[in-house]
Amino acid sequence: MQVSIACTEHNLKSRNGEDRLLSKQSSTAPNVVNAARAKFRTVAIIARSLGTFTPQHHISLKESTAKQTGMKYRNLGKSGLRVSCLGLGKYLGCGVGVAERLMTIAYESGVNLFDTAEVYAAGKKHTLTQSYLLLFLGRAETERGLSRKHIIEGLKGSLQRLQLEYVDVVFANRPDSNTPMEEIVRAMTHVINQGMAMYWGTSRWSAMEIMEAYSVARQFNMIPPVCEQAEYHLFQREKVEVQLPELYHKIGVGAMTWSPLACGIISGKYGNGVPESSRASLKCYQWLKERIISEEGRKQQNKLKDLSPIAERLGCTLPQLAVAWCLRNEGVSSVLLGSSTPEQLIENLGAIQVLPKMTSHVVNEIDNILRNKPYSKKDYRS
Repeated sequence: MQVSIACTEHNLKSRNGEDRLLSKQSSTAPNVVNAARAKFRTVAIIARSLGTFTPQHHISLKESTAKQTGMKYRNLGKSGLRVSCLGLGKYLGCGVGVAERLMTIAYESGVNLFDTAEVYAAGKKHTLTQSYLLLFLGRAETERGLSRKHIIEGLKGSLQRLQLEYVDVVFANRPDSNTPMEEIVRAMTHVINQGMAMYWGTSRWSAMEIMEAYSVARQFNMIPPVCEQAEYHLFQREKVEVQLPELYHKIGVGAMTWSPLACGIISGKYGNGVPESSRASLKCYQWLKERIISEEGRKQQNKLKDLSPIAERLGCTLPQLAVAWCLRNEGVSSVLLGSSTPEQLIENLGAIQVLPKMTSHVVNEIDNILRNKPYSKKDYRS
């Protein structure tokens, strides 16, 4: 399970008051971890004012643009929650200072969606550098999966570590075959009714599993999920372009996508092999290296070289083109960016300026190079 802070207009006062809380953080935070928590809390409080970026008059329910930053805002699925089309997700191996800088850059650029979790910290702590809350990864049997016990206890613990009263969206990451669907939906409905979260969604669930959750919610008058988190990039298209649009039109489930650069493969840095300083050179990323040097990986790199002239013609970098390509899909509510440096984040945020250039002609050019466009039942009928 993951949590997302969508930074809508919240009551910024905690149960004990902000000043008291931050003072308490300072007095009980002698190490870097607690300092990071305090910084996350501070930035989160500031970021909650981002609701003012959205124009208050003549707002299109489909999309609106902030005049100050150029950031676009879309509804999360068919819910009323407005989120920036670019969100900040995982911080890749950076220190506390850099992570704080990344959040500040994102905030100042109009980002109002911060996706956080604890799996990368092995379930021990929340920091700026380890940001995913995935409740299926725990030590004991009761500290994993999507049982009612784990969902409720895990979310309570997460809120305590983040020093927040609630999060906007809580995600059930990966389905849990050991827990009945009714129990999962009841637990998510409970945390929403208790004010610990405003909405819930799924991550890496199949269309059939999402439909089951929706059916259970409707049958027992509970709250259904509002969105699915799915991998989406130039080389991964089927789910987001075929399966999720059907779910959106049928039950209102939107798409929040991640890995727009395919773990860095689309960055262009692997065009001539695997550099020693790259992520793929690390032992823990051996799977990524094997993926890059495989026959399919070499074909992908050749396609990226063919895409480079399009990026040059549009006046952008290859990563910006790739992110803008994800954003051109109207079914995508938000694209989560993972960054390790301020420079990388600033570059990726620049995709907002490329989006208006993603005409049907440019998209067709890209499709002709990729040759992997999935076809829906509607396409076959036509």
